[in-house]
Order: sequence, then C-alpha cells, then structure tokens
Amino acid sequence: MGFHDTVLRSGESAAAARTIGELPEWDLTHLYPGIDSAAFKGDLDRAHADAQALSARYRGKLAEIAGEPDGSATLAAAVRSYEGLSDLLGRIGAYAGLVYAGDTTDPQCAKFYGDTQDRLNAAITELLFFELELNRIEPELMAKVAGEAPLSHWKPWLDDLARDKPHQLEDRIETLFHEKSMTGAAAWNRLFDETIASLRFTVDGEELTLELTLNKLQDSDGEVRRKAAEALSTVFRKELRIFALITNTLAKDKEISDRWRKFEDVADSRHLANRVEREVVDALVSAVREAYPRLSHRYYRLKAKWFGREELDFWDRNAPLPQVEQRTIPWTEARKTVLSAYAAFSPEMAAIAQRFFDERWIDAPPRPGKAPGAFAHPTVPSAHPYVLLNYQGKPRDVMTLAHELGHGVHQVLAAPNGALMAPTPLTLAETASVFGEMLTFRKLLDSTSDPKQRKAMLAAKVEDMINTVVRQIAFYTFERKVHEARREGELTPEALCAIWMSVQGESLGPAIRLSAAYEPYWCYVPHFIHSPFYVYAYAFGDCLVNSLYGVYQNAAEGFQERYFALLSAGGSKPYGELLKPFGLDAKDPGFWQIGLTMIEGMIVELEGME
Repeated sequence: MGFHDTVLRSGESAAAARTIGELPEWDLTHLYPGIDSAAFKGDLDRAHADAQALSARYRGKLAEIAGEPDGSATLAAAVRSYEGLSDLLGRIGAYAGLVYAGDTTDPQCAKFYGDTQDRLNAAITELLFFELELNRIEPELMAKVAGEAPLSHWKPWLDDLARDKPHQLEDRIETLFHEKSMTGAAAWNRLFDETIASLRFTVDGEELTLELTLNKLQDSDGEVRRKAAEALSTVFRKELRIFALITNTLAKDKEISDRWRKFEDVADSRHLANRVEREVVDALVSAVREAYPRLSHRYYRLKAKWFGREELDFWDRNAPLPQVEQRTIPWTEARKTVLSAYAAFSPEMAAIAQRFFDERWIDAPPRPGKAPGAFAHPTVPSAHPYVLLNYQGKPRDVMTLAHELGHGVHQVLAAPNGALMAPTPLTLAETASVFGEMLTFRKLLDSTSDPKQRKAMLAAKVEDMINTVVRQIAFYTFERKVHEARREGELTPEALCAIWMSVQGESLGPAIRLSAAYEPYWCYVPHFIHSPFYVYAYAFGDCLVNSLYGVYQNAAEGFQERYFALLSAGGSKPYGELLKPFGLDAKDPGFWQIGLTMIEGMIVELEGME
C-alpha cells in the first residue's frame, strides 16, 4: 500500500484533486505482513494456546496464590502473563479491525474480520475468569499484596478493576454473555457498518458514498448543499426500517445487560467505564442545555443574518460564509500547518506527530467502502497507533487532522503504561485531540490579518465548538430518550424520527429550519450503534480543554510538563487527580461555565465584526 492518486476519487473535480495532491495510505505491515501471512496465523494460534495455558495454570487459584508468603510476586507473574496476552490479542484484533475499516464492503475483508473475531472470542473466553477472580480476593488481602512490590506496579489497574465488582456476574453467565455477543451486539454493529458503507447517494447524476455526500453540505453553492441534503434524506428514509431494527435490538440488548448487572440508569455503565460520576455528567448536560439560547441559538441567528435571512435551512448549518473565498487546502499544507502549531507548543509533541507521516501511520484518501469519518486507533503498546481520515481539502479536514493526531500523540505517550493501564477513560481521551485543534486554530488565526478571513475562521471555530458541545449533548439527550422509551416497548421509525426532531429543534434553535427531510438523519451516527452514550465525552473534552487552554494562556511556564504528565498517565490515575496540578475540578458546579463562556466570548467577538 502506498499513496493514493486523488484524481481517481469519485465526486472530486480533477482540479481539486490535483490541488490536494497525493494522500498517504497506512502501512499495516507494521502489525502483520498480510491477512494470509504465517506471522498472523501463528500469533492467532499462539494466543489461543497461551490463553488455555494461563487458564489451566491459574483458574480457581488466584485467591490461594494471594495468601501465600510470596503472594505479591506470584500474583505479579500471573498479571504480567495476562498483560502480555492482552497485548497480543489486542494486536490481532486491531489488525483485523483496521483491514476491515479500509474496505467494509469487500467480502474477503469482512470474512477475515469475522473469522478473526470468532477466534479472538474463543481465546478471550478462556481468560474471563482472571479479572473476576481478582475481584473476589478479600479486599484486605488484596490491599496488602497490591501494596507490595512487584504487584504494586499494577495497583492502579487493580483499584480500577475493583470498581466493576458490584456489576460482575458469576463466571458461567459472564462466559455466556461474552460468547453470545458475537451473534448479538457485534453482529448488529457489523450489519450497520456494512449497510452504511454500501449506501450510494445520487447528486446531480453522480453516485457518491456517504462521506463524499456529507462533504457537499460544506459546499459554497447553496443549491449543491440542498441537493446533497435531499439525497441523504431520500436514501436514509428508504433504509429506515433496517436502521430502526438495529437501534431497537441494540437498545434492548443493552437493557438486558444493564438489568443483569444492576445498573440503575441507562447511561450508568458508560459512566462506570469512563470512571466518572453520574452527577458530574448530569451537571455538564444541564449546563450545556441551559446555554443553548446563548450559544447555538444566538450564533445561528447571527449566521442567518449574514446570509440575509431570518432562518437557515438545515443544510446551510455548516455552510461557508458568503463572500468569503473557499479554497482547497493541499495535504502538504495541512500537514505543515498542524505540525508547526504542535511545534510552537512543544517540539517533542511535533516530533511524535511527525512520525505518523514519516512512518505511514495515516490513511487519508476517501475510497468506496472505506469507513466514514475519522479515528485514531491506539492498537497496542507494543506497536503504535494508526489514524484514519477522509481528507477532502476543507478547512474542517485540517482540524480533523489536528484532532486525530492529538489522539495519536496521547496514545504514544500513554503506551509505556502497558496494555492494562495505557487505555484512557473517555473523560480524558478527548483532551489531547481537542487541545491539538485549539493549538492549530490559534496559530492559523494569529497568522491571518485579512478581516474577512479572520471572521470566517472564527465562525468556523465557533461552529466546530457548537458541533462538539451543543450537538453532542443533544445526541446524548436523544440516546437517553431512545433507551428510556425502549424499556417500554419497541420504537417505530416514526417514533425515532420524532425524538430526533425534538432534541435537534431544542438544541439548534429557531434560526435553523428543520424540514421533514431532516427526520431520518439520526440513522447514520455510528456512536449510537458502536458506543452508546460515548458522545458526551466530546463535550466533556471540549469544555475541559477550554479550561486547560485558559490555564496555559495565563501561566504558560511549566504547563507543558504538567500537560505531558497528564497524557503520559494513560489510565493509571483518575481524572480528578490528573486535573489537580492545573487547579481544575470538574466536580465544581462552576467548572463547565469556563468552557461555555469561552464559546460565548467568540460569538460576542463575531457580533462585533458586523
């Protein structure tokens, strides 16, 4: 896999493609030489054999081991083996997932992914006992051995693991839940992915993928935006039955799991996974919803005025400002912009980001069948992250590059914690990504003197922040309403559309006209399917970064060291402890207002540019 010639891309003009230039494709041979390679097959066999061996050696014995005179050392050896196996399984799973993301419509890729998941599932089933048994060791005994070397190295993970204890089930039930997930939630997730990737939308006689069609909603021509929006609506509406079935099934599946695990609220399992208190998330949601009138409602009223209207159609929500030149940004310029912004903050941060370009850890071109959107996959600590983009030369694509590279830098810095403690809870997982966006935005704004361009850049940043904070909290509200209503019975496609329109109307305000064509737009949001209630993490991260950036502006000395310490901690420390060095406390009722006030301040600045 090398570079992709953008001239060949469907939906791109030859001129725009030439401007963008060559886009990199990732080199997955860093993980395995190929899907049929002996190395991959060997690791798959080894993972299963090692899982069986670990199970035979330790199943039913962990509590006894902990009580032995050298309990700390023996238990540490067991955890070390478990961690090594977790890294191996993670590498295999990451490789299969990345191959599949490259083309979800290729039957060979889909079969490879499915078969790999089956094999991984069998190996993981052998290991389910491990964490369950650790949590059954008497707390006093566990505290004793975990406080001694060498087991003390993993004490943060063991403490974290103990939080799951009230919601864990008997071993055989956990095994059944896990094995059935392949024909349950995982299967419905895959159906969603393959359905979305196979959809085609006709705009001006041209058949486009989802990603290319969504891109047209940012076109400078209002008629192009309208046609793209209507094409999206037409296709989504045709597929509503299948998306409603997927949504209903997954919501019921989650309700069953929550009931067995004794979670009270529909989002409690996500809060536990994020290691954040429900009241903290509730405070964030309340603060953002109360701010709708002074943020999104106020901004879209202003934007409508710029367009000479009282209201904007929903397809104009992210339209570029009128009378501002729209240019296609070459890939080389996007790369230079982000790396220079990172370097101005920290040469070390830029050096890590540079590796993503030099060592081909990025897959940038849109392709038929490729997963839409963007992500940074951490893979495993023994390897390195990969970034997936669908780069089309828009200013937002540059910000997406900055965002995903922020994730990538975070993942590289956290990797030395090992497979058990490198993963970062969502409460902090969006910190580096949003901070990277802010650094890039500020550098671009500071280097722009033209008043029209500055206004356009500031407006784009406000829109991004509204999309990150307001829109994601509206998404969270939509999910809550859907999951709560599903507990009372199955939801019709019409009912799902009605919930969607109610939360969107509340969040976007009276200056955005939501016609019936917008009703089915809920169906393509992957987070609702893959990671229920994930979305509030974006708002959490944006507001947190606004506060962090304020600390950086007011006391830059020593900030970089504290910031790197936060990222390097991975999942080894709770978010409250990591924020203390910055003087920040998310439990403070006024905390969220800091970030929301920054967005409001930018809107006020735009109003002054009239």
